[in-house]
Amino acid sequence: MTINIKNGGGLIGQILKTNHSFLPTLRVGDLVEGKILEKGSAKLFIDLGKYGTGAVYRGELQNAKEYIKNLNTGDAVHAKVIDIDNDEGLVELSLSEADKQKSWTEVQELKEKEEILKVKITGFNKGGLMAEIKGLSAFLPVSQLSQDHYPKVSEEEKSKIFQSLQLLVGSELEVKIIDVNPRTSKLIVSEKAVQELSARDLAKNYAVGQVIEGIISGVADFGAFLRFTDNPAVEGFVHVSEIDWRIIENPKEVLKVDEVVKAKIVDIKDGRISLSLKALKEDPWVKVSEYFKDGDEVVGTVYSLNQFGAVVNLDHGFQGIIRVTEFGGVPEMKKELSQGEQYSFIIESVKSTERRINLKLKK
Repeated sequence: MTINIKNGGGLIGQILKTNHSFLPTLRVGDLVEGKILEKGSAKLFIDLGKYGTGAVYRGELQNAKEYIKNLNTGDAVHAKVIDIDNDEGLVELSLSEADKQKSWTEVQELKEKEEILKVKITGFNKGGLMAEIKGLSAFLPVSQLSQDHYPKVSEEEKSKIFQSLQLLVGSELEVKIIDVNPRTSKLIVSEKAVQELSARDLAKNYAVGQVIEGIISGVADFGAFLRFTDNPAVEGFVHVSEIDWRIIENPKEVLKVDEVVKAKIVDIKDGRISLSLKALKEDPWVKVSEYFKDGDEVVGTVYSLNQFGAVVNLDHGFQGIIRVTEFGGVPEMKKELSQGEQYSFIIESVKSTERRINLKLKK
């Protein structure tokens, strides 16, 4: 008996189609590799080995003409499956889609390896910059720019962000891939992440407890930034609470940009170095009992007023606290106390372990 296997394979074809265990697993969307069997103007045949024969048709050939123009019979190619069994019994393939899918695979690998890439900026919009990686469009959000390239404009000058971004078009920046999503064609890169990666490596040269010398590079409400004098590429941060043993409302009162200071490293985490200035100063609270006792009458200057009460500067570098409840509320407190003015107070209690002196206004 002769079994017809032409055009679908007759009985054998039907058995194979209904019994998938006989066939290697192949799904639409899979990326496959094969060798070119025959190259024509309207059709390209590819040997897929265990998967059989694949074919790329005229439309797909046009889409991938740049990719295949230098390919010859016997050359290996990657292709994406768009039909596992078309009308001719062939695996229908796409070369252009395969090339793109291969690029997505490669950029995912670059992300996982935390590779640093150099990209050329090709354009910009209100949200950031555009570039290209492996033939794919990449986006660099404004928020992911380094400090050197972040637009330095105020809220009132937001329109100037465009001008700042435009200046970067045509330049090359070092970036790291931070988000890859082929389904939504999203490829996000970050220049800031490169700095953070570099910071992690540089931070390995330092240890908690080490005393360093630094130049103050910036002062903010929440603290100050220090660039290390032995390596200006390394920057640490001093939180406002680590500037002094006393309460500092505004760091700019005591620290100036370009000032040289010594600081102690108190923490290193993910490349971020936390510093302390007060750790290098003698703790005054060890001797607080030599200067103040419960019930003493003292003169102090109001340093600040807030919703919790008032902070008062006392002699010998100490500060006392008078709670807002002593007055009934903030408006009442502000009627009796003014910032910068001197008043007489009674020490209600000295709590050295809590580093606090509680005060009452002398009536």
